Amino acid sequence: MDKFMLKKDDAVLVLVDIQERLAVVMDDRKKVLDNCLHLIELARLLKIPLILNEQYPKGLGPTVAELKEALQPYQPHEKLTFSCCSMGSFAETLRATGRKKVILCGMETHVCVLQTCVDLLAEGYAVHSVSDAICSRTKDNYKTALEYMRDAGAVITCTETVLFQLLEKAGTEEFKIISRRIK
Repeated sequence: MDKFMLKKDDAVLVLVDIQERLAVVMDDRKKVLDNCLHLIELARLLKIPLILNEQYPKGLGPTVAELKEALQPYQPHEKLTFSCCSMGSFAETLRATGRKKVILCGMETHVCVLQTCVDLLAEGYAVHSVSDAICSRTKDNYKTALEYMRDAGAVITCTETVLFQLLEKAGTEEFKIISRRIK
């Protein structure tokens, strides 16, 4: 049951390739960006490490402006491989956190998010793929990738589940801030 439990002291938020030229062709762009912003705010409030990745930014552009503003300092890990794990700087940064639960979101579900998820699972991380904070250009690719990740051992979850699991209780200042955000 441990893989299903998220605690702020053992979690890290990983954002995969939410970039200008990729995001513009996503039907679920707004929903994904809004949910990523909620997760980023909670990570900031609870001091959860956040790792930002960008696929070939020269071709796909930088992280979308809405997220880039929330991610200060802006320090993306650039990559050419589809899996974030294949780039040394990401793996080193993740390992340095000492945390074993990865909250995963980004684009596209069936390519970079999926390959990152599978590689993280192979490395012994518990992965929580946030279904409403990831997307693909087509629904079929999105659905197939979610099933693939679940079959591989990832926890398929949603933004509000992650938020409230990490918050643990009502009444705190962090709870009030997040509650206002999601209304």
